[in-house]
Amino acid sequence: MQKTVRRLCAATRERTALLALLPGAGRPLLAVLVAVRVLQALLPAATALVTARLLDAAATPGAGTAGAVLLVGAVLLLGQTCSVFQRPLVTLVRGRIDARHRADVMRLLTRTATLDVVESAEVQALVRAATADPREWIEKTPAEGALGQLSVLVRWVGLVSTAAVVAAWSWWLVPLLVVPAVVVRHLVRGQWVRHFRIWVDGLPENRRAHYWGELTSAPAEAKELRTFGLGAWVVDRRQRHLHAQLDDVWADDLRAAREKWWVLLAAVVPLGAAFVVAAVGTTRGHGTVGALAGLLAAGWGVFSAVTGTGDALMVEGARPVVRAAEALRARLTEPETETVPGAVREIETETRHVPGTATAPEPAAPHVRLEGVTFAYPGSSGPVLRGLDLEIRPGELLAVVGLNGAGKSTLTKVLAGLYEPSAGRVTADGVDVRAIGARAWRRRVTVVHQDFVRYQLSLEDNIALGQVGGDRPWPDPDAVRGAATDAGLGPVVDGLPAGWRTPLARSRTGGVDLSGGQWQQVALARALYATRAGARVLVLDEPTAHLDVRTEAELFRRLAGITQGVSTVLVSHRLSTVRLADRIVLLADGRIAESGTHDELMALGGSYAHMFALQAQRFARGYDDRLETGVLS
Repeated sequence: MQKTVRRLCAATRERTALLALLPGAGRPLLAVLVAVRVLQALLPAATALVTARLLDAAATPGAGTAGAVLLVGAVLLLGQTCSVFQRPLVTLVRGRIDARHRADVMRLLTRTATLDVVESAEVQALVRAATADPREWIEKTPAEGALGQLSVLVRWVGLVSTAAVVAAWSWWLVPLLVVPAVVVRHLVRGQWVRHFRIWVDGLPENRRAHYWGELTSAPAEAKELRTFGLGAWVVDRRQRHLHAQLDDVWADDLRAAREKWWVLLAAVVPLGAAFVVAAVGTTRGHGTVGALAGLLAAGWGVFSAVTGTGDALMVEGARPVVRAAEALRARLTEPETETVPGAVREIETETRHVPGTATAPEPAAPHVRLEGVTFAYPGSSGPVLRGLDLEIRPGELLAVVGLNGAGKSTLTKVLAGLYEPSAGRVTADGVDVRAIGARAWRRRVTVVHQDFVRYQLSLEDNIALGQVGGDRPWPDPDAVRGAATDAGLGPVVDGLPAGWRTPLARSRTGGVDLSGGQWQQVALARALYATRAGARVLVLDEPTAHLDVRTEAELFRRLAGITQGVSTVLVSHRLSTVRLADRIVLLADGRIAESGTHDELMALGGSYAHMFALQAQRFARGYDDRLETGVLS
């Protein structure tokens, strides 16, 4: 009993949440749609009334006949008008509600201070459900669910109005028709909900079938299918998953077809009884032929008002979206305040320019320390960083090296405030960056991630994304061109058909794609743009993996002169380049194993010296470790 009550309470809460989405379409538009829907719900009752009046007027010809004909015409015209306007109204309402809902989900995701919450499997599953991008008929958007719930409510308006017409003939016919109509709705809805849940249970098999089906046309996979002769095997896998899902669906289809007889009897018997009683009564002088016709139309209207189940399926399909959105709101952190505590306000001083005043001085690079930092990914076997202590002195070029899996990329994300340490802290000039605030701290830090993003925007916008907002114009053309020059993008710009405004995507009109090395220079220019906007800690995680050794060396020599006043943390697998750094630290087992200049570490003869010697031998043999993926085209 308690379980049933909880389920009903949850269903009521979710249906109410769907209705609460409707004002998001705009109250004037919503009011028009509700009016149209209510008019459509009243049409069966109105049709029954004007039909009765027309037949009675026709039985006694006179002045009333013309008026009755006009009334019938007006009701028919009203019905057609509502039908014409409803489709565009529904399209507008649905588009606005779904757009607003998805924007709300995006805001939730972008306002989280750290990445660990968003990266969890639980949140990723909730995001997929909450964004409501239907692939199957059972998946509905929030707007479809909201409109379905509105239709459910409006149906009862239609039921009451048609029942009132029936009651005008005889009150006792109302329960004779209404009760079976509600029973029929319950039976049909139960069949569809059962079918719906069978589909939901089979979705994992459905997704596996989709996966194997998509392999037959995906460019990379299609090559292997033919190379290894996997075509028949893949088709067989797809068919097996389809049958695992659809065998139960087909069995339920057959069961529903057999149950239709009960639904038919539940509708035909009471309707037939009411019609026979009304017809017999009319022949005996209890009412007119027009009243009989109105009763017959209203009786059928009672059933048509409540027996449709399309709206119920819309609601059922949208309820998981509501649940996922509620869970996301509960799971993700609230937006972080942008107010910086007074104790650390001097760290957060930004470069501001107010017309008529002098420009404020550029903020100095902070003295950053990682003190006993430990971090482990959720579900991992152990921490990646283990009590790590690291100092980043103002204005220095610090290189971080180590074997794969040593925690180098994790270190950069902790430093940027994308992950919070599970133990220890990161400080700037002695103040915990958590007291400064993740967003405020990230305005002081800029990062070139190893898996940088290739935005399908113009070259200018790709670079200017390094710092959006603030008092500077966006994009700042001078800063964009300066950052591009510093990153060595001059020759690339000269080769673009529309220069800075060229879209960097072949799918866009006039667009081109870049090679892996050129894209990496764009990502570097994006970070350098941020330093021109006030960022004072520059973190480079394998920023030149797609460049050859000579281009990389030239780039870093240039960077040494253009990042004065900026602390630079360089993560690279090429030890021939990091030798230029002011200091090098070797990361091993989540801790700093060695620290010093290149010469000091070579003299130490430890792991760094051994790694450098091995790399030098490989390069002497002509090995090139670029990760090249194409050329400007």
